[in-house]
Amino acid sequence: MPSFISQLLRFALKLVLAVFGIIFALSLLAATLIFLVWRQLVGLFTGKKPAPIMAFGKFQRFSPQDLWAASAGGARGAKPGEVVDVEVREVRDDKRLQE
Repeated sequence: MPSFISQLLRFALKLVLAVFGIIFALSLLAATLIFLVWRQLVGLFTGKKPAPIMAFGKFQRFSPQDLWAASAGGARGAKPGEVVDVEVREVRDDKRLQE
């Protein structure tokens, strides 16, 4: 009989811990959703984008796919994937030479 009671107590403890874990996870989810809705409302009323959205926009701008695509079409008259040969010339800073 003690074996049955200990198994029953273990099951009850596991059940209580599982319920507490589910409640904790759902409360974190609810807090996150409330925070996101709050930030969106603040953004709508102030007209400013939230900082994380702006940061991800900067990361997206400098992603490797965009860098290669931008540099391929960056040369004048060059088609994407075309090699452009240029001559090297020295750029002099006349202000520095005058001092």
